Amino acid sequence: MRRLIGARARLRWVHLILGGALLMPYFLVGTVAVGPLAGSGSALTSLPLQLAAFAVALPLAAVTALLPLARPLSVFAVRALCGIDGELLADGAGAGGRSWAARVRTSGWFTLHVGLGGLVSGATLALPPFALVLIALPFSPGPHTSRYGLRQVFNGWRVLLAPAAGAALLFALVACAAAAGALLARTAPVLLGPTPADRLAAAEKRAADLAVRNRLARELHDSVGHALSAVTLQAGAARRVLETDVGFVREALTAIEETARRTVGELDAVLGLLREGDEEGTTGPTLEGLDGLLSHSGVRVACTVTGDPAAVTAPVSREAYRIVQEGLNNALRHGGSSPVQLSIAVREEELEITVENPLPEQAPVVRPGGGRGLCGIAERAALLGGRVTAAGPRDGRWRLAVELPR
Repeated sequence: MRRLIGARARLRWVHLILGGALLMPYFLVGTVAVGPLAGSGSALTSLPLQLAAFAVALPLAAVTALLPLARPLSVFAVRALCGIDGELLADGAGAGGRSWAARVRTSGWFTLHVGLGGLVSGATLALPPFALVLIALPFSPGPHTSRYGLRQVFNGWRVLLAPAAGAALLFALVACAAAAGALLARTAPVLLGPTPADRLAAAEKRAADLAVRNRLARELHDSVGHALSAVTLQAGAARRVLETDVGFVREALTAIEETARRTVGELDAVLGLLREGDEEGTTGPTLEGLDGLLSHSGVRVACTVTGDPAAVTAPVSREAYRIVQEGLNNALRHGGSSPVQLSIAVREEELEITVENPLPEQAPVVRPGGGRGLCGIAERAALLGGRVTAAGPRDGRWRLAVELPR
């Protein structure tokens, strides 16, 4: 019974009646077209001429449905009344929805909608009054002598069958409306669904959104993750000498404060990227600001720079800064307080970054989690057309080597 008279079935019935209403202007034009065949009569009083007008109306509806506005209106009605998942439909806003193939499919859908809607609407208007007359036939002598010929059909004892016939007509109307609504609901994703061009555009949009999310994740991992590692190491060292070396504790607290302040600034830049949604237009730290990173990295760094870092383009310089930051973070994780050798070589066509540090016998764990740093470095290098040539322990040393095009 839910399929016949449930909430979804009732909404689909309304959708069909809406289709019948949309058919009316085309049907009236059809009656004018077949009017000469009626002679002195009216096309509206002849069933064959009504069917002929209906046949004329459908091609007219199909032609007008080729207009671009027909698809979004049809999709809106289907989403609201047919109970179809919106992801299965496409309103034609993309380039694929404006193609002629999509328009032809929309025309087919609209023609089917108004055709079935016209039939169901006509039956909805005509059958319920007639069914009520049949149901009331045994209880009222008036209809027995009506001009509809009910006396000849339900004469004698057969008049007792009239209520059952009326109920059967109502049930048939409900069943036909439910079947027509289900047919439209099943056909809608086929005719109003996304075209291959729409699917490609949606996939490209998802890929772009995923790229932005991945960049945000890398930025947060590199800036905040490095700061947490440095702060954790400095705080741990200060705790161990808290009562014996007050000067060192003061320096460690100062370094923690400056690291936290710098990280808050970098976090604001990343959140600005999220708010503005403009990946290319955001600014961030570059190789020219590397001194601040090295001085508060939480580890001793011997840095060698060859060439002019200012000659590196801004996008490459920003990514290189993050790569160095993650390299120092790895040095903290795997080497503790072991000194780090950082080499930055700016050549004519490429920028080479090398981070190397010895591995202690037992590497300290300064921060739980992690594990995405090297993957982030590889992603950054790949996006710029560069490559990671070495990453990981080798001969008792941790070495990271990255080459980026300038």
